[in-house]
Amino acid sequence: MTRFLSILLGAVVASALIFSMQLPFLHERPSIHLSLSSYGSFDYTAPPLAWPSGGSAALDVPALGIIRAWHNHVVPIASLTKMMTVYVALKRFPLGIGLTGPCVEVTNDDVLNYEADKSEGDSSVIVTEGEQLCEIDLLNGVLVHSAANYADMLAAMVSPTPQAFVDRMNDTARSLGLHNTHYADDTGVSVHSVSTALDQAKLASMLMRSPLVRAIVDQTEVDLPVAGFVNTFTPLVGANDVVGVKSGRTAEAGGCDVMAVAYRLNGRRHLVYTVVLGQQGGNVLATAGDAAYALAISAEASQADVVLAKGAVLGTIGFGKDVAPFGLARESHVYWWDQHNDHPLNVRLRHLGDTIHRGEVVGWIEIHSVEKPVPLVALRSAAAPTLWHRIL
Repeated sequence: MTRFLSILLGAVVASALIFSMQLPFLHERPSIHLSLSSYGSFDYTAPPLAWPSGGSAALDVPALGIIRAWHNHVVPIASLTKMMTVYVALKRFPLGIGLTGPCVEVTNDDVLNYEADKSEGDSSVIVTEGEQLCEIDLLNGVLVHSAANYADMLAAMVSPTPQAFVDRMNDTARSLGLHNTHYADDTGVSVHSVSTALDQAKLASMLMRSPLVRAIVDQTEVDLPVAGFVNTFTPLVGANDVVGVKSGRTAEAGGCDVMAVAYRLNGRRHLVYTVVLGQQGGNVLATAGDAAYALAISAEASQADVVLAKGAVLGTIGFGKDVAPFGLARESHVYWWDQHNDHPLNVRLRHLGDTIHRGEVVGWIEIHSVEKPVPLVALRSAAAPTLWHRIL
């Protein structure tokens, strides 16, 4: 009897040992293999970006997280300075579409300031003593007609002295991470108001988060009190999906332009921002505008679009030799920016059991620029080996 019990106990121990050795395999995670060989469009190589032949430039595609710069030197930025003037004013006095904001009465000093700007060849808008100008008027004049005297009045609404406003501009630049930017005035007339193309691209994308600003800079002209209709100085606005944003020129800065161009991505409208600084030769504003537009178009041409059909095999998933093909649960477009040099797709698995059933969601494919992950489904079933099969 003792011998029988010993044999029985040994058998139990041996079985338990064998079983315990197999435990790590009972919950084996499935392996996945992604294959996109059937989609030759993933091998698309975009032409190089159309950087200008001189000066410096930057590109910002917020929807895709793309930021690029070319010869990113610290240089004078002329009237691009007024983007920060507007940004600071709107932080102090937020304004929505259809509202006027606080108003001021034009003084004799404001008239003298206009006359001085005009005599020096700076862009300005005529004003008369006693005239009422509201925040919306000043914003229109600054952003559309680049009016230096309007910029000064906007600054006076925010701060008690010009220097206090400039200090606020520089504090704001630091808070926004514009580390290569420094302001010496609110208009950009000073050669000491400097920045880089990359900093100005970042500022433009932040400024254009305001629906009001987007509506203002998209105008080719604006109707102002006393002055009447004045035109925009920003090149190409109103044509070929160009939305704005701001241009400027001085002898020291050359031609400068910050341009937003609309494009479609995954059925939605987005903006690409380009900045060119230090353009020379002929009409420097037109030269800057042409360079900014060429850069935007080359960036848009770098966007690839691949249609992944419902049920198309994108890879395999399974256990060992028993694998099942998987594909998309629905047709989807894959958009990405070829210059990004990153694979546009990422596969995320869900927690799966020992059996994968046909039609079961096995994970999601995460695609650059697509807001919601696209479900992946098994196109047939697959199962992990049983303990008995492993022992055998």
